[in-house]
Amino acid sequence: MPLCLRVSVLRCVALLLLVPGVAHAADPCPLLRGDVDAADVATRIAAVACEEHQLWHRPFIDADGRLAGSVVREAETALLANGEQAWRRVAGYWRDSGLLAAAAGRSGAAECAYAGIDGHPSPACRAFVVDTPWSAAYVSWVMRRAGLRGFNGSASHVSYVRDAYRGPDASAYRVAAPESARPKRGDLLCYARASTRTFGFAGLAQLLATSDEGLGMHCDIVVDARPHTGLAWLVGGNVFDGVTLRMLPLTPGGLLHELPVRQLSDPPCSPDHPQACSANRQDWTVLLELRPPDVLAGLAPPPPLQVAHAAPIVFPAQPPGTPDGCCVHCIAGDTRVPRCPRDAGGSGGD
Repeated sequence: MPLCLRVSVLRCVALLLLVPGVAHAADPCPLLRGDVDAADVATRIAAVACEEHQLWHRPFIDADGRLAGSVVREAETALLANGEQAWRRVAGYWRDSGLLAAAAGRSGAAECAYAGIDGHPSPACRAFVVDTPWSAAYVSWVMRRAGLRGFNGSASHVSYVRDAYRGPDASAYRVAAPESARPKRGDLLCYARASTRTFGFAGLAQLLATSDEGLGMHCDIVVDARPHTGLAWLVGGNVFDGVTLRMLPLTPGGLLHELPVRQLSDPPCSPDHPQACSANRQDWTVLLELRPPDVLAGLAPPPPLQVAHAAPIVFPAQPPGTPDGCCVHCIAGDTRVPRCPRDAGGSGGD
């Protein structure tokens, strides 16, 4: 090919890549995030997940399993794109999904109930955010905000996976083997996190059928899948301490292409074995496929999304003789009611 013609071809290709709709690897979230009120529930799920990803400054894992773009972490006071501190946003996933009460036994959970109400730095809530996995709380929050019927939110991914396996008629999802299914918008792709064994779809199905025991899992929300571009995009919470986009390759037929599967014989990720460091190499166990709209319409509606500022503040009972307008047994982190003087009504303890 003559040099001048070759240069012209390269220029044409470069121009085509700049044309909207032709850049095949374009992140779908910047456009999807505006569809949180779409009529289609699958689009709403993807839009809510994408909106959160945009807030976290768009960290992502590429199709080769490499992380990039992480600028803020879960317990930091660093700001998200909307000006909110990161740890407060995570506390909001717990609170507004309705799952914070289930975690009340964990240290710091009680303070997280007020994370969105006042400016208290709340080190106990921030410790809770660090010490308590929140990826399932994030998924549950997304589903509640999207108004998905037939989904029981849980702080444990295996709970709603088990719902779909054991009670498919009442669940928004049905289970499928990830290697033989075609992911689509609104689906959930999940992997097991057990360190001593791998499950795959068959092993997970056996566990769900025969046992009520827990299992460490993680699920990402499929926000788009485009076989013609060869990519699926998924968004998950608590992925490298943020809300992170994941890219996975697809076949032209829409199947997950050579999904990298973790083996117990794999060497540990280290400078000596960089090939073992792909964040996409996991024990992929199940694709939860969102059921059709006509089926979803007949399922149980979700509870209303909680609003932090509408939640009543219930103060602990005060000892007899406590003066009005101050507290002896105070709520940690609440600064609106002053503590009573130590000689008034009690010891002035927490």
